[in-house]
Amino acid sequence: MHHDFDPQRFIAAPARTEQSYASFLGSQLDEPDIVILVAERDGEVLGYTYAGVEGKDYMALRGPAGALYDIVVDPAHRGQGIGRMLLDATLDVLKARGVPRVVLSTAEQNATAQHLFERAGFRRTMIEMTRELND
Repeated sequence: MHHDFDPQRFIAAPARTEQSYASFLGSQLDEPDIVILVAERDGEVLGYTYAGVEGKDYMALRGPAGALYDIVVDPAHRGQGIGRMLLDATLDVLKARGVPRVVLSTAEQNATAQHLFERAGFRRTMIEMTRELND
């Protein structure tokens, strides 16, 4: 999706991305500062979140925080509240782990995700800007 939004900024998903990323997420399951939640119905995965607990980041001018790296809902199941359920559950887990805030990034063109995050109480704090140097 991101690559479709802006192919100069976002890399295309290579072959076997689904299998490679599934393997990567599996390797993260036992990491103490990682949160992976899955929404499923009758054994079918509908979506997931991948988040982590991070310390101070001086380059981002940010204190300790939870970071929401991914929230994905299968396109066939969007619009059913699954994303909000996953987001709320992830926020609950991060709060229970003592993080004072949660940060995330979303593509400029992803208005649907931005609307979800704003309804959940997120506010805009940073703007990424990109300039291609090979043009």
